[in-house]
Amino acid sequence: MSEVRNELKYLSSHEWARVEEDGTVTIGITDHAQDSLGDVVYVETPDVGSTVSAGEEAGVVESVKAASDIYSLVSGEVIAVNEALEDAPETVNESPYDDGWFFKVKPTDLSELEKALDAEGYQAVCEED
Repeated sequence: MSEVRNELKYLSSHEWARVEEDGTVTIGITDHAQDSLGDVVYVETPDVGSTVSAGEEAGVVESVKAASDIYSLVSGEVIAVNEALEDAPETVNESPYDDGWFFKVKPTDLSELEKALDAEGYQAVCEED
């Protein structure tokens, strides 16, 4: 069974979001997603300084099996990307919630996260897969 963390918010498309102490939001893909994808070989993140919109494509993750779009859970400005994934995309497989995060957003409206799934709701989505 995949790990699902209670403190995170989720999309049914298998992205997670964590609100940091400074009010920024870190986004990545879930343990379930990385397990389903298999060995991650490439990650494309949005550019720092670009704007992302909640529910819209913000990047791509590619594995030996498939390529999947990555969606943002909040709208706002991208303030950081995980540059380590450029040289070590397998970090997503090894640590999807910690070292394998994709990008950080300074949100324009944090209440957008209220539309996201909680851990229990996301677990139900995984069980349907």
